[in-house]
Amino acid sequence: MNFSFIRNVHFTKLVKTADRLREFNFRLLPGTSNSSVHVDVPDDRGNRIVFKMNKEDGSQWRITEHHLPVWVIESEKKLNDLIEEELR
Repeated sequence: MNFSFIRNVHFTKLVKTADRLREFNFRLLPGTSNSSVHVDVPDDRGNRIVFKMNKEDGSQWRITEHHLPVWVIESEKKLNDLIEEELR
């Protein structure tokens, strides 16, 4: 009997963006060879903003969606650094 285990990576980080401390939740999507991360964060009203980040050309994690608040787009570099730190 063979068993195959896929590591489920999930972590939460607090990031200061748009002059507020926000809780970003990250989940490495299994079966994607570590190249896709599901991210969610609450906005000012408590609604969840959900988006994906993909690793492009093996270098940087990039946000794939285009219709996101400006403060999410501007935090892309910070989010990239947090993901890389967690995966080390």
